[in-house]
Amino acid sequence: MDLKRLLLPAVMAMGWAGVADADEGMWLPSQLPKIAGPLRAAGFGGDPSDLADLTRPPLSAVVKVGGATGAFVSEDGLVLTNHHVAFGVIQYNSTPQRDLIEDGYVALDRGLELPASPDFRLRVTTGFDNVTDRILAAAQGKTGRAYYDAIDSAGKALVAECEREAGLRCSVVNMFYGSDFYLVKQLELRDLRLVYAPPRAIGNYGDEVDNFVWPRHSGDFTVLRAYVGPDGKPADYAKENRPYRPPAHLKLATEGVKHGDYVMLAGYPGITYRHRSAAEFDDQVRWRLPTTVAVLKQLQTVVESMGASDPQAAIRYAAQLQSLKNNIKRFSGELDGLERSHAVATRHADEAAMLAWLAQQPQGAGERRRIDEAAAVIEAGKQVRERDLLLGLIATQTQLLRGALNIERLALERPKPDAERESGYQRRDEELIASQLRQVSRRYDPAVEKALLSTLLLRYQRLPAAQHLPEFDRVFGRTSDELMQALDRLYAHTRLGDEAERLRLFAAAPETLHRSDDALLDAARQLQPAMLRMDDERKAREGDLLRLRPAYMKAWIAYRQTQGRAIYPDANGTLRVSYGKVTPLAVRDAVAYAPMTTVAGIVEKNTGKSPFDAPRPLLDAIAKGDFGAYADPDSHAMPVNFLSNLDTTGGNSGSPVLNARGELVGLNFDSNWEAVSASWMYDPRYKRAIHVDMRYMRWLMDKVYPAPKLLEELGVPVH
Repeated sequence: MDLKRLLLPAVMAMGWAGVADADEGMWLPSQLPKIAGPLRAAGFGGDPSDLADLTRPPLSAVVKVGGATGAFVSEDGLVLTNHHVAFGVIQYNSTPQRDLIEDGYVALDRGLELPASPDFRLRVTTGFDNVTDRILAAAQGKTGRAYYDAIDSAGKALVAECEREAGLRCSVVNMFYGSDFYLVKQLELRDLRLVYAPPRAIGNYGDEVDNFVWPRHSGDFTVLRAYVGPDGKPADYAKENRPYRPPAHLKLATEGVKHGDYVMLAGYPGITYRHRSAAEFDDQVRWRLPTTVAVLKQLQTVVESMGASDPQAAIRYAAQLQSLKNNIKRFSGELDGLERSHAVATRHADEAAMLAWLAQQPQGAGERRRIDEAAAVIEAGKQVRERDLLLGLIATQTQLLRGALNIERLALERPKPDAERESGYQRRDEELIASQLRQVSRRYDPAVEKALLSTLLLRYQRLPAAQHLPEFDRVFGRTSDELMQALDRLYAHTRLGDEAERLRLFAAAPETLHRSDDALLDAARQLQPAMLRMDDERKAREGDLLRLRPAYMKAWIAYRQTQGRAIYPDANGTLRVSYGKVTPLAVRDAVAYAPMTTVAGIVEKNTGKSPFDAPRPLLDAIAKGDFGAYADPDSHAMPVNFLSNLDTTGGNSGSPVLNARGELVGLNFDSNWEAVSASWMYDPRYKRAIHVDMRYMRWLMDKVYPAPKLLEELGVPVH
């Protein structure tokens, strides 16, 4: 068998050789016509070729919102996403005197719609073009950092060319780990406004107790509206802006779903690792997941304990706390699921079989050498993995220090030609950085930030000396006493807590910054050489992996083709489609769950205490039983959530769930505990996705927290 003859057509065409398990797959839209038979057999009522172009209806209605997904649901820019996806927007508009997190919000007219946090974005995909030849041409013959830089420079050139068109945000993504590259064009909208949010005890009913758990009873939805300037182009928030007119919007179904019905989902899943090596599976289970969970739990304890005695701090860190809790439970569930499915042993056996097959192929020896080289690079990266984890969290879990680091990095990058600046610090990125600096005041408390930093840096201080960086040791000390003294001094002598000062320094020339005596800015300046060295190490590893991983992927693709197995790229934040059915769940012997929940479960769970403290208006409406046509026609019960076997992962939150006619019947918001590990391994026995039933949302808007104008705009009848 000629390996090259098998590999090249497979990779370049995003190969497909038949569907082994119709439920599995986060498919690129362009792949869907190739699986038209299985799609129709599953129950799809349309033409799969209509789904091949993500810039045309209905997929053009599906958008990227924050770090997740949403969908346009009206011609005047209404966007439906999850309560937890828009939680930062709700938190941004909340105060102890007007707590929208607790009470919810209904904008009775457009003049009362509230602006989102300045860094909140919505992106509409307008192009998806294969640019593999142009990206790889410059990297030929290079290795390590040089390979990375060549790929990076070619991508930046394409992005700069693409973004000459005003309002576009472009990016280059790779498929199959460096085998293929695509230029993604997206219209970026910056003026988003809060239209409708249910109270916390509906949108987050059950909180972490129920997170990743079935049965579920959550109204995890929020409605936003996208605005543009008077000229129809993307603009910052301004009263004179007008609603955006999207290229398409989804129609809400007037009928619900039942057990066995066909459903499909479109969204922007963040990242999966199903094509990673057996050694990486092993590292994930034995070290990375347990260590990350332990660190995040420490940070959760800090935020909760300090928020318990300071209501203002509790509100300011509510979104961050929610994210911490969600990640802790997700990573814990991932570990539990990978162990339950024997993922490490399964991957080792599968990989061994693939490598044995590869050894029999004409070009197999050369491919195997590259595969072994990649394994050596991955192994070498383990030497600094804990240091990189802890110092990476400093950049994501702080507000003021992160701002100082960004300001100092900008000062370093600004004198360079834009194409030579670090990604994330080019001219195209400065507006977003400024927006992040503006929102700091509503998400920062000095005592909380110092406590978070001390937690991370105390762990760092205990690392072996070989993992220490002299700059971090100079700034923060080598002992706990030195650390506490350093943090007290840094935060007592910084003016970055003032928004005007942050923005002044953001806009300042490098020489002005260098004259600043701000303690936190000076610390960021001292830390910067260490951060740059860490970047250099990371880029050298990533460059070699971009060069070497395609050999591993090509071998997998060819091997899977001999088995008649489906091939789809790992998720990477690009639009994907999955399909399946409303499906029950059997988790173990004699334990099985129906695929639908009703409001009866809300009452059964209700204790009157958080997180099961259903609001009185909801309990009264349930007791009244005025469900009308929203009720299930067979059981006459009021649906809340439903379960499907759709293939999802993080980033699919807020993804619209459609019926066989392409109508909106659900909103994806979670997975079951047994399926959290699906980012690494798909197990059809357990993989389920959890969705808000649109009948529940409509009933809440009609009977419980009325929004008649909103329902009218959504084009659905009231009952």
